[in-house]
Amino acid sequence: MTDFPFAIVGFDMDGTLLDTSGDLAAAVNHALESAGRPTLPVDEIRTMIGGGARHMLAQGMARTGGCTDDELDVLHHRLLDYYETHMIVETAPYPHALAALDTLAEQGVTLAVVTNKLERYAAHILDSLDLADRFACLIGGDTMGPGNGKPSPAPIHAMIDRCGGGRAAFVGDSIYDVKAAKAAHVPVVACSFGFLDRPVADLGADAVIDGFDQLVPTLRRLGGDR
Repeated sequence: MTDFPFAIVGFDMDGTLLDTSGDLAAAVNHALESAGRPTLPVDEIRTMIGGGARHMLAQGMARTGGCTDDELDVLHHRLLDYYETHMIVETAPYPHALAALDTLAEQGVTLAVVTNKLERYAAHILDSLDLADRFACLIGGDTMGPGNGKPSPAPIHAMIDRCGGGRAAFVGDSIYDVKAAKAAHVPVVACSFGFLDRPVADLGADAVIDGFDQLVPTLRRLGGDR
């Protein structure tokens, strides 16, 4: 036992643990090009990430002329087909992320990932980057069934249950992360370096970090641990 204030710490994946923007942008632009649309810069696509692949693509289509639901269905499949074989071209952990995970594990904290990415994709990425064994559970955007991805609190509640219960905190970068954690009554830390669609201060998180070297002391303060 340690005096660390949280038994469980959960993490979003895209824009939180991992910088996946290059590979996600390539998949969006592949779908856009296949529809005869102009491609978008990575920095613009970064702001679209967080609500799942279909939502991300819908925003890209809206910014290049719009589309019908049927067109979006076709292009969504093209995006996923491309992404399945190009997931880990540029994707990598953010600086100091692994050291923060090590420190939390040393404190006896159970770690988890809760993402809106499809579970099988998230599992493949974590496994390919040799990260899977660090986490007691992985919950994807489809794990809990339709309508139960973030911002629903359902995946946060499931994370706590699957990790054995106890006081939990969550770390993310989007309004979906913050809303899900708040609805589950779990303190949430926002990453200012993530895929933000608004100023980080406007997310309503309980704390903000500018890098993973700040995470452990921030969690200690947030948990009231002296």
